[in-house]
Amino acid sequence: MRTTLAPLALAVATAGLLSSPAEAQVSPVTMVDAFEATNGKFEGYRRSGAKGVCATGEFVGSAEGRALSTASAFSGRAVPVIVRFSVGGANPKAADNTRSQRNLALQFNLPDGEIWQMGNISAPIFGAVTPEQMLGRLQSLQPDPATKAPDPAKVKAYVDANPEVLLQGRYFASQPVPASFGSVNYWGVHAFAFVNAKGEKQWGKWIFEPVGGVRGLSDEEAKAKGPSFLFDDLRERVKAGGVAFNFNLELAQPGDKLDSAIVPLPEGRKKVTLGSLKITAVAPDAGGNCVAINFDPNRLPKGVEPSADPMLAARAAPYAISLSRRINEGAKQ
Repeated sequence: MRTTLAPLALAVATAGLLSSPAEAQVSPVTMVDAFEATNGKFEGYRRSGAKGVCATGEFVGSAEGRALSTASAFSGRAVPVIVRFSVGGANPKAADNTRSQRNLALQFNLPDGEIWQMGNISAPIFGAVTPEQMLGRLQSLQPDPATKAPDPAKVKAYVDANPEVLLQGRYFASQPVPASFGSVNYWGVHAFAFVNAKGEKQWGKWIFEPVGGVRGLSDEEAKAKGPSFLFDDLRERVKAGGVAFNFNLELAQPGDKLDSAIVPLPEGRKKVTLGSLKITAVAPDAGGNCVAINFDPNRLPKGVEPSADPMLAARAAPYAISLSRRINEGAKQ
């Protein structure tokens, strides 16, 4: 039986999870330090996705989910979910009306104290292939002490050698500003195996798709909304009962690449609905029960297994260190 650890104890326990060869090349402390040096340090806030709001939801698994996995999340009974919506970046005052990342972080509170955590983003691809590449990208963007801005030559040299780091930014630039937290797709980006009672494994990548459909804003509409509209908009939509997502799994086929967060599954892969997530309430202020949760996607239930994606394994320790720092600073939403 799995039990829920107190946040600080979980941070300490998870900080030692440096198991994969790729991850072992990067100190998680160095990674968190690089986030702070490049993106700015805002004490008490998350080093990524700092501007956010807590919510609660309810998940009901489907028969398709039960056929693919023994995970208790798919039992068909309502499962309580702790939810956090956020805007990408380290700035807790980031603008809402820009073509940037949105995040949907989830914690499924399953029977017998079992926990399933996720970090889903509004792009089908991650920002780097390996932790080494992510660290290099962050270091290339660190402001020069004299100019207070990144060195263009250093940035160009790194991008020329690592063109993959531009893929996610190009995706966001090609998309409109989301009209709402509840009207954009959220991808898990990593591959996971769903294991049924016979021990059979089905690999796939998941996506949370809004029941009401995807909707973006024109440039004029986004400008009119102003830099801080998403939270009140979410509260209004949830109060009206209008925020829900289908938890869909794209099924991988033999030969599909499963160890890279920047390579989506090929178009046309069969998709099944594992269940539905409905958002039931949003915190009225900057508090909420998600403030001290780190939403580590390596916390999986029985019946779901991780892939060998180096970026997946590499997230556990930096998340734990970031959480520990936030708690010591006085965790804020």
